[in-house]
Amino acid sequence: QLEESGGGLVEPGRSLRLSCAASGFTLDYYAIGWFRQAPGKEREDLSCITGSPAKTIYADSVKGRFTISRDNRKKMVYLQMNNLEEEDTATYYCAAYTGCGVGIPSVYWGQGTPVTVSS
Repeated sequence: QLEESGGGLVEPGRSLRLSCAASGFTLDYYAIGWFRQAPGKEREDLSCITGSPAKTIYADSVKGRFTISRDNRKKMVYLQMNNLEEEDTATYYCAAYTGCGVGIPSVYWGQGTPVTVSS
């Protein structure tokens, strides 16, 4: 399973780092992606990181502001979010996939961590 943490209330322009802790499976074998969903909006895939060697992809909406990384030894995946905007307000989820790509179903996922960007 996966468990997200690190969300909270932050002012526009500030940063947050979300964490995704994996347990019960070998993280090394999976790609991990972050997605978010805001009330009344569709799910938005944000970023994905493959296994070793780690390759990353980003949605245009977060490219240059968000950075995904992983530490397989610690069984952790991170999403560093910089220069946050009010439009980034949403619940953020991590999920495990067999690869990074459109339409690949998730194998494991977490319960989400809420992020609110507001002054």
